[in-house]
Amino acid sequence: MEYLESLKNIGIIPDKEVYWNLSEPQLISQTLRKSQGVITSSGALACDTGEFTGRSPKDKYIVMDYETKDSVWWGEVNHPFMPEDFERLYMDVTTHLSGRDIYVRDAYACAKQEYRLNLKVVTETPWANLFVNNLFLRPAKHELADFEHEWLILCAPEFKAIPEIHKTRRHNFTIINFTKKIILIGGSAYTGEIKKGIFTVLNYILPFKKNVLSMHCSANVGADGDTSVFFGLSGTGKTTLSADPSRKLIGDDEHGWDNESVFNFEGGCYAKCVNLSEEKEPQIFSAIRFGTLLENVRFFDGTFIVDYDNVSVTENTRAAYPIDFIDNALRPSVGKIPQNIFFLTCDAFGVLPPISKLSVGQAMYHFISGYTAKVAGTEAGVTEPQTTFSACFGKPFLPLHPTKYAELLGKKLKENNINVWLINTGWSGGSYGTGNRIKLAYTRAMIAAVLDRKLEKTDFIQDSVFGLQIPAECDGVPSEILNPKNTWTDQAGYDEKALHLAKEFVQNFKSFEPFADLETLNGGPLVRNEIK
Repeated sequence: MEYLESLKNIGIIPDKEVYWNLSEPQLISQTLRKSQGVITSSGALACDTGEFTGRSPKDKYIVMDYETKDSVWWGEVNHPFMPEDFERLYMDVTTHLSGRDIYVRDAYACAKQEYRLNLKVVTETPWANLFVNNLFLRPAKHELADFEHEWLILCAPEFKAIPEIHKTRRHNFTIINFTKKIILIGGSAYTGEIKKGIFTVLNYILPFKKNVLSMHCSANVGADGDTSVFFGLSGTGKTTLSADPSRKLIGDDEHGWDNESVFNFEGGCYAKCVNLSEEKEPQIFSAIRFGTLLENVRFFDGTFIVDYDNVSVTENTRAAYPIDFIDNALRPSVGKIPQNIFFLTCDAFGVLPPISKLSVGQAMYHFISGYTAKVAGTEAGVTEPQTTFSACFGKPFLPLHPTKYAELLGKKLKENNINVWLINTGWSGGSYGTGNRIKLAYTRAMIAAVLDRKLEKTDFIQDSVFGLQIPAECDGVPSEILNPKNTWTDQAGYDEKALHLAKEFVQNFKSFEPFADLETLNGGPLVRNEIK
């Protein structure tokens, strides 16, 4: 009865069944009974997210009120939503959920106790509740009896907003209310909206109110306690490269960094599955077992064996599993201040070196830039890679201006003796379509060389376009691929492509120039004065 009373307090008067903190087997059983998923040959649960197989950034809003009006970075990323419109939509969503079977999960975010954020998540489907169980941190059984949430997430994919009434752009929406501490999600069953909703919340609370740097990164720790952090956009290798059998995993995607430690926000991983293989990514592959949720995958004909190369539904196929499914996960998920930071980029133009060392100014410049490149798609006429710049390697999730996060990072870099490296996991020997993707084995060898301190006595040469410091040699990597220009048969073609990318960097950074100090500005391409 106390459970029902707590639901009434948030506006849900249940007409149907309420399932509270079900176990993984119970949630999987309910999903199968409702014909919402199937069991794969490895024992994982496979479900489809329907209309949306990824986030919908243009349909994400933040309520603009006295709390957020002057603090949130309004514009392209953060769209304002009026308090009175939120109230109307909230009432309609809670009414909708009152007439459905609902699944309630008590969970929390932040592995470091002093920043712990208690969550109550209400979902319409059992498999979305399994996602929440897998991705967030799980309270101990004795904590559940008197668990009190600070933030509430209501996830109602079957509720379709009416734009004329609810003031949304379309029928789907994610709306964050920092004053009421509520996230409303409707019209989309893509579970990543839940995950990134809380990430956005922490990207506001921690830097703005706690002076803690929040980061879109993975992190791991070595046998000697040395922490490494991997920044990067989706598809650049954060999850893959941090899942290292010789190191303990702190987390694969979202972390905070205070004065003494790096800590995971989450209790699980949300790994991309496209082209997944046991040979290349053994830890992720073995984590896909009973209890794991697979999204939008397809099978080999006549079997329940997942075909990870099949992207007929989406390239954004995903596996959501508890971090404990990684054999060498660190518990609790808290490490020391990092000794090495890696910025990961997938440069489809083939002009950035596979590894280079950055000065503090260059680190700040590349952090604010957040560069990667997407390969040419299937759209007619699109033959060139597309540049993507995402400030702080996580622009869609930044409720504050990027300079707030950059200031915190810059302060930490100067206070601590930290090496920062730019790692290109993209192309070499030419752009996409001409060159080849840098072998994962080489990338792993480069990172291992850094962590084993084997590059400390190596000579470095300066790249003439971007000013990056390139090691002359690296164990386990052919020396000829370290300087990207050497891998191109068309040397003039390399110069042309490198200058093109440098121009893209300079153009992107123009909006940040008024906020950047001279050291950061000097961290950009050496040729920037020639191309402005």
